[in-house]
Amino acid sequence: MVVEEEDLKKIVPPTAKTMEILQFVRDEEVDPIYFESSYYVGPDETVSKPYDLFLQALTETQFDAIAKVTMHNREHAVLIRATKSGLMLHTMFYQNELNASKQPGIKPHAKATGKELALAKSLIQHLAAPFKPEELHDTYRENVERLIEQKRKGQKITTTEPTRKAPVIDLMEALKRSLESAPASKKSTKRKAPAKRKAA
Repeated sequence: MVVEEEDLKKIVPPTAKTMEILQFVRDEEVDPIYFESSYYVGPDETVSKPYDLFLQALTETQFDAIAKVTMHNREHAVLIRATKSGLMLHTMFYQNELNASKQPGIKPHAKATGKELALAKSLIQHLAAPFKPEELHDTYRENVERLIEQKRKGQKITTTEPTRKAPVIDLMEALKRSLESAPASKKSTKRKAPAKRKAA
């Protein structure tokens, strides 16, 4: 069976030309597992006011928009949210595109003891810090780039020794080791203002 391009043009959905907003949801309602790709959304100079209005409304209400739009010969469900730099659009997987059969379905076998849970919470608090994406680097890619540069210059290849750790069976011991090897928290510390002296 041959499907002509003219046949496809007859069945394009309305979202091929216009984005259709379906509903508004709270950000925490959408599981990130549905996110596929992310795009910055900028305004056309002739429609900057509606863009600014939409951005401000989403910001102040703290809602995200669920919409449909056709891109690359496919109709996408998308989530649009407000950010400090403007609107961000995330294309989303449809429900039937998520393979539920691959979910591990792990069930807890035993509850942790009070000491284990307290130590795990201590590790979390010790590593708690504001999210700074600029500090995340692809070490493997950097190593490959360095290797290529060293080979180009005829230099000796810098090798990295693999980390070898003995298996730890005891959970408490594993948590203690993680806590000892963890870097200090990056939380900012505020200095207390000096106490005011009372006039004599």
